[in-house]
Amino acid sequence: MAVTPSEKSRLRLIVVQALVFSLFATLFARLWFLQVASGEDYQAKAASQSIREIVVQPDRGLIVDAQGRPLVANRSAWVVSVDRTVLGKLSDDEQRTLVGRLARAVDLRPAEIRSRLLNCGDAGAVSGKCWNGSPYQPIPVATDVPQKVALRILEQGEDYPAVVATQQSLRSYPEPYGVNAAHLLGYLSPITESELDAAEADSDVSVNGASQVGRAGVEKSYDRWLRGMPGYQRVAVDSMGRVLGEDSADTGRPGDTLVTSIDAKVQSVVEKQLAQTIRTARQTMDPVTDRHYVADSGAAVVMEARTGRIVAMASQPTYDPGVWVGGISKKQLGRLYSEKAGTPLLSRATQGQFAPGSTWKPVMTAGALTHGYGPDTRLNCSSAFQVGNRAFKNYESGAYGFIGFDKALEVSCNTFFYRVGYDYWRRYGSDVDDVNAKDPLVSEAKTFGFGKETGIDLPGEASGRIADRKWKRAYYESQKDYYCKLAKKPPKDASDFLRRFSREFCLEGYAYRAGDAVNFAIGQGDTIVTPLQLARAYAALSNGGTLYEPRVGKAIVDPEGRLVKRIKPKVQAKVGVPQTVIDYIDTALQGVTRQGTMAWRMGGFPLDTVTIRSKTGSAEVYGKQSTSWVASYTRDYVVVMMVSQGGTGSGTSGPAVRAIWESLYGVDGEQVEADRSAIPGVVAGKGLPVFADDGAILPPRRGKDAS
Repeated sequence: MAVTPSEKSRLRLIVVQALVFSLFATLFARLWFLQVASGEDYQAKAASQSIREIVVQPDRGLIVDAQGRPLVANRSAWVVSVDRTVLGKLSDDEQRTLVGRLARAVDLRPAEIRSRLLNCGDAGAVSGKCWNGSPYQPIPVATDVPQKVALRILEQGEDYPAVVATQQSLRSYPEPYGVNAAHLLGYLSPITESELDAAEADSDVSVNGASQVGRAGVEKSYDRWLRGMPGYQRVAVDSMGRVLGEDSADTGRPGDTLVTSIDAKVQSVVEKQLAQTIRTARQTMDPVTDRHYVADSGAAVVMEARTGRIVAMASQPTYDPGVWVGGISKKQLGRLYSEKAGTPLLSRATQGQFAPGSTWKPVMTAGALTHGYGPDTRLNCSSAFQVGNRAFKNYESGAYGFIGFDKALEVSCNTFFYRVGYDYWRRYGSDVDDVNAKDPLVSEAKTFGFGKETGIDLPGEASGRIADRKWKRAYYESQKDYYCKLAKKPPKDASDFLRRFSREFCLEGYAYRAGDAVNFAIGQGDTIVTPLQLARAYAALSNGGTLYEPRVGKAIVDPEGRLVKRIKPKVQAKVGVPQTVIDYIDTALQGVTRQGTMAWRMGGFPLDTVTIRSKTGSAEVYGKQSTSWVASYTRDYVVVMMVSQGGTGSGTSGPAVRAIWESLYGVDGEQVEADRSAIPGVVAGKGLPVFADDGAILPPRRGKDAS
């Protein structure tokens, strides 16, 4: 039976209606599944997307001196931040208006605020200014804002959408007794992207993109204890990113306290004496150059002789450590690195390297007395000593005839030690091609730890340099092409000295000659040391031959006052010098203080009660004025002071070194009053400050350890 056209149309309509019905049925079934069957799951997911996690930085741990006096603490400050999520929902015009208004309020340029809102790694981002933290975290754009500015921003929220003002913790420097201690304490700066990546790779959750980390001093060395553990605050926000309320919070943990071996009272005396010594030197005429001493820098170290603990350490020029708080300006940073300003960021005590001059002679004495010479040796302290065609002169051409090592140390006779150095060179090292030639004086210098780091718990320590045969050969190989080219074709304005030097260096700059050996014996030439290395060597003379790794840190204490870690003295090596030799040198250095080159600065000092051994030095450097040195010690302490281009040893540094000794032992005139000593009991000992339940930090109990 044939199907009519009208029947075909009705059949198509039924099929279409069935198809439409099935589609609606599927749609309604899906809606029922989403809204009823799975509604709670999706509602939870929607809710979770309105929760934002904000990092709460912990209070950084305190840094205190051995008596519990705060050297670095924390203070509350107003910080203005911008929420980029909310900012991004404003129009371009609204953003420009807001940034301009905010810049005027916090006294910044609009471009400065925009640079701080960029993610590190984005185009145009500037390291140190860009944001390295969570994209959901409000970004600090102004720190240490005046309270009235912060309150105005909070009160006028309609004028400052996306801007928040909160109180945060910043570093502060209480300066007990007016101490600076910038090079000891160090500073903080934002964590870098590479550091954050490394921390994440190590699963280190104590840092985040907004962390400040130690960059120098003990802030860097003990950063992992001081930084604490961050907390996390979860807040509910609406669709515009506005905070609706707090959802939950994970409490962070404040950083641990670092107890140092520094004594603020001694540190204050040392800093003031060093600064005054430099000021005085700059007003003193140099008889050699007929102009005032430049006195461009200086350093002083006070160390416990029997432990290697640092009691005080100062460097000039210095800087205000607070300059780093809240971010340092380009101008301020430029000054810290400026050679014109004296490179204040450089610690002369641990990083400055200088010729030691005559303070080197006790070490040379130890080398000679353990390699063939004896206490009964007598050598001529003539006015000059001829080596080849050059006369190496004694200081001020003084002559004392035939004397022993003790008298040579007492009067600081150069020609005596020239003869010792020349004798060893003639016996063992006259073959200039033999870089492995025996040299007892070089070996002894290395035994006393010179030429390598002391291992102090401060970053960036310099190693100094022992200018022996191997060093001279390596230096020649690295520089010969330059000087040979210069010798072949010198510049038209080259001086006669440069022309002659380049020719000689090109021909035989590798040769370790007699002149090098005699210069080495008196601490001149290319050998350089740090003041810390010299202090450590003199401590070995005091304590019987032990070289300690110097320590500034003494203990780590948790926020509740419980001892976490005691930082014990660590022996690095023994000098291996017989006690009889050490005793001989010790007696000779007492003579330096009583009737030698330091005696005129110690008149009336109670040396029978406080027996000070000392050695002075005036190191000569080509093209510069003399460097002043005084190295001294008792059985308790070592005191070393150095002033670059400052003049003679005792002439320039002598009065300051005496003043430091007077403070350490409570000396008043010719009397010793132990109760007036800077440190209770004269020596701090092992005791730690007492951390009371109310948060107070009290001095150590006498004779007991706080634990």
